Amino acid sequence: MHELARIELLAGLPGEVLGKLAARMERETLTPGASPEPAEEPRLYVVLSGMLRGAGGRVLRPGDHFDDAAVRAMTAATIASCDRPTYEELAGGRSDS
Repeated sequence: MHELARIELLAGLPGEVLGKLAARMERETLTPGASPEPAEEPRLYVVLSGMLRGAGGRVLRPGDHFDDAAVRAMTAATIASCDRPTYEELAGGRSDS
């Protein structure tokens, strides 16, 4: 939960909501060159550690978020994700992406 509180997109959420979101998120560790596991539904991803490269060469660092799993880890990385409906239910659809 403390890791999620450092994500700008999620930082303003009340602690109770952040705790519920944290409980429903899935963590994934990526090795350099790896991509997140394919998902059947749209997901919200947040970078907890490491660096990833996204579309158009965008570099993603801890605290960044992304919607598209078409990223590759540049370093060992840890990400967390949840499906979009869960995020919208708990966070009220807040998004700046």
